[in-house]
Amino acid sequence: MIPFVKAHACGNDFLILEEAVAARQHAALARKLCSRNTSIGADGIEFLERRPNGEFFLRLFNADGSEAELSGNGTRCVAAWLASSEGRDQVVFGTHGGPRSCRVVEDADPLYLVESEMGVPRVMERTIEIPEIGQVAGAMVNVGNPHFVIFVESEDFSSHGLSWQELGGHISVSSLFPHGTNVEFVKVLSGGEIAFRIFERGCGPTTSSGTGTCASSAAAMALRGVDRELKAVAEGGAQRTVWLSSEEVMRLTGPAEIICHGEVFGL
Repeated sequence: MIPFVKAHACGNDFLILEEAVAARQHAALARKLCSRNTSIGADGIEFLERRPNGEFFLRLFNADGSEAELSGNGTRCVAAWLASSEGRDQVVFGTHGGPRSCRVVEDADPLYLVESEMGVPRVMERTIEIPEIGQVAGAMVNVGNPHFVIFVESEDFSSHGLSWQELGGHISVSSLFPHGTNVEFVKVLSGGEIAFRIFERGCGPTTSSGTGTCASSAAAMALRGVDRELKAVAEGGAQRTVWLSSEEVMRLTGPAEIICHGEVFGL
């Protein structure tokens, strides 16, 4: 039996497992345990490693078994769990996308509001060519993992004659991105607010994404001149980003809620 925790951030749900139980079966565990019809169900698993020097390291595996650099929402969920289980109100995690620090702003266990430092975004305007679709203008954004951001005007976030889910699926696996990419469709609502939809690499359409929120916000700030403090609204709810200048770390604030913990049969 494998002990697990399940948590979500704006509907973007994760399992949290101790690294010690992985037994080098991270991908297989992710594929099995994240299945929504035959197991617990989640968008991915955060494996929490407790190192001898007291540091924490997170490895994120998507529902399809692929490993990603990090998840902003997943990191926040682990921070919420450590606040709930160990009383930690501030924690730093190592990730393959760089270190991420989290600070609990509000504690209403099992619901937490957490501020995370998300690194310095890199934004590059780019038009790509997708076979049978044509040229797609957008921005490549790196926030520790890769994103392609497309600005849209349509109410349903469609673009190039396709739904955002269809176009996102094409772009996410395009050969232009050898390791795949997350795709966001962003609509500027005002100087202080954007709305967006997310097609997540290794997962598909999802209700929220912490790094997707940061990528969408960074692109809107850098290329559309919106405010440097922004409300970013996805299907799962709103988060707040602050990026005071292009050389500074972006801060992301949003909720994380512990759903349950228990045991599940392993492989």
